[in-house]
Amino acid sequence: MTKYIVKGGKPLCGEVEISGAKNAAVAIIPAALLVDGVCRIENVPQISDVSLCLNILEQLGAGVRSINRHTVELDCRHIHSTRTPYDMARRIRASSYFIGALLGRFGQAEVAMPGGCNFGGVRPIDQHVKGFTALGAQVTVEGGFIRAISQNGCLHNANIYLDVVSVGATMNIMMAAVLAEGNTVIENAAKEPHVVDLANFLNSMGANVRGAGTDTIKIHGVERLSGGNYAIIPDQIEAGTYMAAAAAAGGQILVKNIIPKHMDCITAKLQECGVVVEEHEDTLLVRRTDPLHKTNIKTLPYPGFPTDMQPQITTVLSLAQGISLVTESVWGNRYRYVDELRRMGASIQVDDKTAIVEGVDHLSGAPVQASDLRAGAALVIAALAAHGESEISCVHYIERGYENIVAKLQTLGADIRAVEFPDEGEELGIG
Repeated sequence: MTKYIVKGGKPLCGEVEISGAKNAAVAIIPAALLVDGVCRIENVPQISDVSLCLNILEQLGAGVRSINRHTVELDCRHIHSTRTPYDMARRIRASSYFIGALLGRFGQAEVAMPGGCNFGGVRPIDQHVKGFTALGAQVTVEGGFIRAISQNGCLHNANIYLDVVSVGATMNIMMAAVLAEGNTVIENAAKEPHVVDLANFLNSMGANVRGAGTDTIKIHGVERLSGGNYAIIPDQIEAGTYMAAAAAAGGQILVKNIIPKHMDCITAKLQECGVVVEEHEDTLLVRRTDPLHKTNIKTLPYPGFPTDMQPQITTVLSLAQGISLVTESVWGNRYRYVDELRRMGASIQVDDKTAIVEGVDHLSGAPVQASDLRAGAALVIAALAAHGESEISCVHYIERGYENIVAKLQTLGADIRAVEFPDEGEELGIG
């Protein structure tokens, strides 16, 4: 069992390089199944969710070749199965993207019910199913698998209106439709940067997708996709997390390899808190020396404030002067981490979808446990800012989405290290 030991209270200083976007990579890798050729994908983040996606591809019969740490070649011309391994697929939410990709290419898919982080809310795939059904597939759940099959192995065009703005459904339907007959329209589509990145990847392989980044995406089906090269965009949420860390702990950092436009929603709120953010071509300079100010946050689909940054910004606000309100409007309940912040001295009350955050003078180090990916990032931020030593367990959640987080923080001057402990179940003779 790995834990992070953090001695807080040290301002951060230095430069941090942002990796490729997790939320783009875990869709683009399954999308390679649609390509009748070799894909060379660059800027691939070294995180556990990506490793699982690549392993699933290999089990389906794809050729996976690592060129270097951040570049892979994927050859899906000899796929021998449309059924994903149960134990692998059930471990990550992104396994749902294999449904759209397999269905689009082969007319059928069997994928284990997706897993990943459970942060208290329900994460249904009903909008995915609505899209697949409109395209002509029959979708059932049998033996823990979602089974989708199209008549005669072909999907057809459809006009699909999403009842709620869903990133996952938008991307999954896009993948299913690129090889379908005719023109498909997705209305009320998600506009997140990783939706645009997936569309750009598909287009670079020969697809005809227009309108990504708006609420209406139009897809003209093509006969085949061929191979090519593509580089994944930088990770908006990883960049935001380091910005929040500098805001909470103080100091000055240069966040490198980013698209500043993607950061506008996060930058604006940090500036309201009194953090100085200077924008350059592909970097942001983040500086905080004065006390933090209160502000109010409401999570919204892009270009609004991202739900994946809500735990991190709440941690920052726990150290701001005054009372801040954080409203979660994307997922019904994403406040499981609040109890852990309270262990460190935070004053936060949760009322349904709203957290009332009363800023405190300082946080204190304590043993805490990550409950999901972004909650874990929030606890790391809290530990960096806290007085004393913190011990963070269940860090496998954090490593699902942050490449080399310990090493990157160490280069910024943080006193953090990963330590191996005996598994608590083994210590007790369990398992």
